[in-house]
Amino acid sequence: MSIVVTLDLMLAKRKMRSKELAERVGITEANLSLLKSGKVRGVRFDTLARICEVLQCQPADLLAYQAGADAPAEQQEP
Repeated sequence: MSIVVTLDLMLAKRKMRSKELAERVGITEANLSLLKSGKVRGVRFDTLARICEVLQCQPADLLAYQAGADAPAEQQEP
């Protein structure tokens, strides 16, 4: 996927565990784990807003665009 989730980095900076974030945001640990791994196809804006509120950050602190991250090697530019 071209969008890279950097939630783990923000959790480490805030010295917070995934379990605590999930509880404070109101989502399951399983769903948070899927989000952290980038295995979700989307995230609701209200969920993203709650995560940002709890972590005191901006959405750009949690998501990054990486060109060609999901393209097969033969399609990536050198």
